[in-house]
Amino acid sequence: MLSHAETGQAVVGPDGRHITLADLPPPGIQRWVTRRKAEVVAAVHGGLLTADDACDRYEISKEEFGGWERLYERHGVKGLRTTRLQNYR
Repeated sequence: MLSHAETGQAVVGPDGRHITLADLPPPGIQRWVTRRKAEVVAAVHGGLLTADDACDRYEISKEEFGGWERLYERHGVKGLRTTRLQNYR
């Protein structure tokens, strides 16, 4: 069975628009704004890539990605604000 990435399919992103792998932040990105984190979480949840693939692609730990997931699930995009992390934990 082909993955979403192999078939060119898209998943619904955090803002309701469809995103593909081409829409995701480029590998090696250094500045993580809330929208970019939310797009990566949505891509994993939608099946565009696995959590392991996302961690490898963006050079982040599984713990960091798991934190993004938990905050996004509990508080939405606003929960991913770096300056707000301590308020939401």
